[in-house]
Amino acid sequence: MIQVAITDDHPLLVEGFKHLIDSSGVAQIIWSAADGRECLRKIETQPPEVLLLDINLPDVSGIELCKEITLRWASMRVVALTSFGEYSVVKRMLGNGAKGYLLKNAMPEEIVAGIEAVAEGDTFLCHEIDVLLGKRIVQNILLTQRETDILRLIINGLTNAEIAEKLFLGVETVNSYRKNMLFKLNARNTAVLVRMAIEEKLV
Repeated sequence: MIQVAITDDHPLLVEGFKHLIDSSGVAQIIWSAADGRECLRKIETQPPEVLLLDINLPDVSGIELCKEITLRWASMRVVALTSFGEYSVVKRMLGNGAKGYLLKNAMPEEIVAGIEAVAEGDTFLCHEIDVLLGKRIVQNILLTQRETDILRLIINGLTNAEIAEKLFLGVETVNSYRKNMLFKLNARNTAVLVRMAIEEKLV
């Protein structure tokens, strides 16, 4: 069972998440804290594997608390659990060492999946935040004319070999362009690349 703690000053919300996590079969809440001071005190005596941390706490900014915790306890996985979904807040929290970002209105299965993912060493963003960051990345990216041409053909369903023949390029060259676009747009695979291209009208 993954040992989880939660720091949030809303008792009813804490109780709801405690019930959800304890009944998941994969994790359990070992303690909760209502503010930053109590959180640090409890970590000293019983450090959890995963800490669900609200950003808006009564005595301290959760963003700054995240930085302190990840510096002092490098193996601990901090996950933001908050109502704040602004791009700048998400980036600051992740920049301060958070390994996950969950909105309080996320689906219950997303909460549990996030805990499991960060406990295994991955980074996890709930769907709404993943979309937010993806769109912001796309807005700041400019594709070259050649990349745009290749992307248009990818959307039309052509293989690397077919694209290479059509544009008089080598297959490996086309493959390199494809990989570069995946990297530039932070797309996990070609299907995501195509979806982003269509949604953001890149071609």
